[in-house]
Amino acid sequence: MAAYGFRPDRQNNLKAPQCKLRGFFAEKTSLHYLAPLVVMSWSELEALAQQHRRLTQGAVDYERYAHYAITHHSTVLEGSTLTEAQVFDLLEFGKTAPERPFLHHEMVADHYRALRFVVHEARRHRPPDAAFLRQIAALVMRNTGAAINTILGTYDIAAGDFRLGTVRAGSRTFPAYDKVPRLADELCARLQDELTKANTFQQQCELAFAAHFELVSLHPFGDGNGRASRLLMNFVQSWFALPLGMVAAADRLPYIDALEAARHTGSLAPFHAFMRAQYEQQLRREVQDLTS
Repeated sequence: MAAYGFRPDRQNNLKAPQCKLRGFFAEKTSLHYLAPLVVMSWSELEALAQQHRRLTQGAVDYERYAHYAITHHSTVLEGSTLTEAQVFDLLEFGKTAPERPFLHHEMVADHYRALRFVVHEARRHRPPDAAFLRQIAALVMRNTGAAINTILGTYDIAAGDFRLGTVRAGSRTFPAYDKVPRLADELCARLQDELTKANTFQQQCELAFAAHFELVSLHPFGDGNGRASRLLMNFVQSWFALPLGMVAAADRLPYIDALEAARHTGSLAPFHAFMRAQYEQQLRREVQDLTS
């Protein structure tokens, strides 16, 4: 069964389609490429998610294949060169691709284990705290992280330690290392509170997107922040029994642009719009596959 557009028998194609930019994104940000923006209303998107849930209930192997697809896209966003077919072979049969770096195989395997972990913890409604964030990071970087020696001490990326140093991405500097523990606690406290208040489909989706944005903007770890942040989004979605979302690997540039637009404007609206469009397109594709 296909899951989230996942095709074990096809080679991955990361060429972004061309489209005309629409809406305030095109007017207020400089984008390399942007997938088509939201078409559905929230009520229509909720109906689509409910249809998706009905179609996938009891479907043999559906969840496992969906997790493979999410793992593939999230790791490609961070540099993995494994194709969809190679991810399937690795996770389903333990088969490696000789022409691909072994490090990329480890990245994929680690992400898959981390995804299964967050789904399990969400289903039992574990309250998210800083220790939970560190567990996610440790699983993501289990086989690819290392101990980092700094003038301030040593921290272990593979253990999910908070960073002891400044992190930059291009021209952006993330919060100082000594503020990270407090900011992580505050993020988790807000998330715990909002998990009890998000009653509507829109509120639940926007909470998942906001958790994603806040963690990646904090960048608390030496590596693996993007993967951990998308997994935190999946945690919130699993908490509310929503279909799990992802960022398509082909949309890496508009994903970065949406993050930067939100940081530049001080509003989550650009990022919410991007993630909502991703979710809509993903669910449309999946429902089409399940009903064809």
